[in-house]
Amino acid sequence: MSGKLVVISGPSGAGKTSVCRALKLLPGVEFSVSATTRVPRAGEEGGVDYHFLSRDEFERRAAKGEFLEWASYNGNLYGTPRWPMDTAIAAGRTFLLEIEVAGTKQLREQRVPGIYVFIAPPSIDELRQRLVRRGTNTTDDIESRVRIAREEIAASQQLVGGEPLYDHAIPNFDLAATITRVAELIGVRR
Repeated sequence: MSGKLVVISGPSGAGKTSVCRALKLLPGVEFSVSATTRVPRAGEEGGVDYHFLSRDEFERRAAKGEFLEWASYNGNLYGTPRWPMDTAIAAGRTFLLEIEVAGTKQLREQRVPGIYVFIAPPSIDELRQRLVRRGTNTTDDIESRVRIAREEIAASQQLVGGEPLYDHAIPNFDLAATITRVAELIGVRR
């Protein structure tokens, strides 16, 4: 029995991390732990939330082909280690991958099979308010994330090799409903 890859993307503040956090608790779902060069936020653990790497270490691993995909986002590097996905899919599990739009584009260009889901904010104004309520970002960082969100929303509607970048785009008006909808789309039970 073969498993499947599920890719979830969306702008910072759209709710993609909350959706992934809920889905990874479901039976048969394994969550990818990404690598990043960004500084850990309060409460984040290395190896659990991210593999926190120096820029030099990240670039060395990327040059050796150790990442399925990697991208630069807001001044930091993010990447997906390749080996855990291969192991999970071979074991018949759903491998859940939370990545940026640029990473999704790399996977689509490589023709990596999977279910690709974009979590969208209800509006840019609501997105800005969510980022403010987080209380972890400066005003400049929030405005940078809003600018990037506009670009990501536009990019999510592009075609790659004649195919849509995402199979599904789900506006996150209500987190519980969004989690239920994504679970249904990817075929896992809540």
